[in-house]
Amino acid sequence: MNEEPVLEFRGVRLRIGEREILRGIDLVVGRGETVVLLGRSGSGKTTLLRCINGLMEPTSGDVLIQGKSTREQDMVNLRRRIGYVIQDGGLFPHFTVERNVAVVPRLEKWPEDRVRERVTSLLGMVGLPPEEYSARYPRQLSGGQRQRVGIARALAADPAILLLDEPFAALDPITRFELQKKFLELRNALGKTAVFVTHDVREALMMASKLVLLKDGQIELVATAAEFLESNSPEARLFLAGIEADRRTNGPVTDQ
Repeated sequence: MNEEPVLEFRGVRLRIGEREILRGIDLVVGRGETVVLLGRSGSGKTTLLRCINGLMEPTSGDVLIQGKSTREQDMVNLRRRIGYVIQDGGLFPHFTVERNVAVVPRLEKWPEDRVRERVTSLLGMVGLPPEEYSARYPRQLSGGQRQRVGIARALAADPAILLLDEPFAALDPITRFELQKKFLELRNALGKTAVFVTHDVREALMMASKLVLLKDGQIELVATAAEFLESNSPEARLFLAGIEADRRTNGPVTDQ
């Protein structure tokens, strides 16, 4: 018997005014998969991501999490069960690192000793020694450190799904590569289901267990990284041509 998918889109459409942003999305995400939504600006990838945690509501169709429609779920409880990482971490500026990471566990009324243990464990996992970083404020961190805290916070309440909206786009190439590797380590260690948005095809190929290429609000291609590289999809070939042009201009890519 097949295992129930963690996440499923069924005929999802979303219209704002006269513009149809999502045009009939059908997609299944299995347990432990990292699904990367790749596409140009305006392709609908971030809108699709936000339909998962209820920040945007489909005009028609349905989003199911562990078999239950998001329309039937309390939005506050739903969002507490979904980790969310955005550019620059999205940290509360007047909270310490410890308080930022502990937000959802404390809202969920975890015992304080369990909260402290979880924060200590996660900061260690993301490479920020808790004795050095717990009492710092976001302004005292580098961009890469803020993103590490953002990932720790997203994982704090052991969410069913992790959403990442171009989380590393604003970072320098070296820091970005370090965090991409750290995310892959965490994914493999924790077995989390993740949906990751990017417009960078190299990042998509590195991060994805399943790559979903969007164009004009529709799915153009669903593929593994190997299948994507061999695809005859015109949109996929355009993305791959960008890599080849960069190689010709700058030489072989060695950091990703």
